[in-house]
Amino acid sequence: MSYNPMKSDFMLSDEVVARVPYSRAHLYRLEDQGEFPKRRRIGPNRVAWIRTEVEQWLAQRMEELS
Repeated sequence: MSYNPMKSDFMLSDEVVARVPYSRAHLYRLEDQGEFPKRRRIGPNRVAWIRTEVEQWLAQRMEELS
């Protein structure tokens, strides 16, 4: 099995939108306000989120609800 950094380390926008119950536009607003992890440029025409940052953000939201 080969290492695939795109699969394990990064989340593309479709995966983020599937995991986080907000619209893409709202996620971008939260990001601009510093309330959601920032996207990183991983290529000339590609951005992604760091998987661990998004998962930590989700975990914090779950703790706030309990």
